[in-house]
Amino acid sequence: MTIRDMLETHPAPTIGDLDALVRCIESCGDCAAACTSCADADLGEGDVQDLVRCIRLCLDCADVCDATGRIVTRQTAPDVGVVRAALESCLVACRACRAECHRHAEHHEHCRVCAEVCSRCEQACQDLLASID
Repeated sequence: MTIRDMLETHPAPTIGDLDALVRCIESCGDCAAACTSCADADLGEGDVQDLVRCIRLCLDCADVCDATGRIVTRQTAPDVGVVRAALESCLVACRACRAECHRHAEHHEHCRVCAEVCSRCEQACQDLLASID
């Protein structure tokens, strides 16, 4: 069973475009996992002191993505203002994490991967926001 299957069987209409919603939920989950993994990998690096900000932003982004994914998954009686605020927060967190991971991407492959995943999540949140406006 996939999130698309669940949303298609839900009795309430979806918030925004179904394809954009599915991409957002999946991207938020992927980003939360990638950011958590990147922060953990940062802790194992020899230059961990230089990665403190990256670790912090990765963990913040993981938390925001996790919460956003859960908020947009719930379709019953949504408050569109809350949904928009969650998506906007996710955009900000992904943007900050992406920029910081990009700074370290040349030296740490996990940061390069994390920056790419953050970029995809950022785009998925923008797409869903555009479909609910």
